[in-house]
Amino acid sequence: MVHSCSTESIAKVVREYEGVRRKHAIGDMVKALKIEAPHVLASFGEDAAVIEHHGEALLLAADGIWSKLMEADPYWAGYCSVLVNIHDIAAMGGHPVAMVDIFSIANTAIRDQVVKGMHDASEQFGVPIVGGHLHPDAPYSVIDVSILGCARLDSLIYSHTAEEGDSIVMAIDLTGRVHPSCVLNWDSVTMKSAAEVRAQIGLMKQIGRRHLATAGKDISNPGIIGTLGMLLEVSGKGAEIDLGEIPKPDLAANNMTFEQWVKMYPGMGFVLTAKKENVPELVKLFNDVGMTAKVIGVVDSTKELRIRYDGKETLVFDFLKNGIMHLCNEDIPCQVR
Repeated sequence: MVHSCSTESIAKVVREYEGVRRKHAIGDMVKALKIEAPHVLASFGEDAAVIEHHGEALLLAADGIWSKLMEADPYWAGYCSVLVNIHDIAAMGGHPVAMVDIFSIANTAIRDQVVKGMHDASEQFGVPIVGGHLHPDAPYSVIDVSILGCARLDSLIYSHTAEEGDSIVMAIDLTGRVHPSCVLNWDSVTMKSAAEVRAQIGLMKQIGRRHLATAGKDISNPGIIGTLGMLLEVSGKGAEIDLGEIPKPDLAANNMTFEQWVKMYPGMGFVLTAKKENVPELVKLFNDVGMTAKVIGVVDSTKELRIRYDGKETLVFDFLKNGIMHLCNEDIPCQVR
């Protein structure tokens, strides 16, 4: 149940969520930075850049950890700095190879906790940290990580390739907890074995190789609905989704509202678009690795994301007027290559 939430209230929560609003500046940066390079097959708008190299795909991504998380729990911030980068490579159907980091941390107690979190995640997922840079005299505490991955060119899962009529499949590991130091983080990873989390990450590579998805993203800081919005925006598409079909844990048992859940960063979660005939196999594969997958809607050509529940429907984003990354308008196509 979505309980007493109205579609209007959920739409407002998503639009005004800081995790969504922080993405608004991306469009201007893309316009300022992007240049054409024949060996770069995809860049801005994707979870990782795709670089063709001797007939294979190198995947390159980077993520910085929100300062609020660093302040709340340095260990979890360090762990997540590794986790989110591995997700970026997995979401593309790739294999994560290695990471480097940039530390700006003067407080040795904070640094030690961040390093411990990074080490534990690196060991659990089997992706080494191989170098980086340290600012030991910075007046603030920040950790940024970059990751290298690889994939077959014919097995990539892009964000910008959703097609009209595709089913929207959301897959989340619901076996977890609200993280004790961050109420908008769903921790479904720290209590799992290395074998369990590696199977979940490795599944995306299998999905790519079997061409079971037309597009995909890992569910990240903008939350469940915001992440789907990013995928639709770069694909130049729209969708209508049913709030009642979004996978969710027992909200009451976890002392959580549905408004909190749609803003949540799940420890392991992906949103995919797929042909209808491939949905049963996708659901089964996710179920086999302990993730709940459900169809929550259908891609259309409207360039709008709408939500519905209990017979009511509300517009969340018009990507030509109030998109997430501001990558398009009436004069500029939404699709990003």
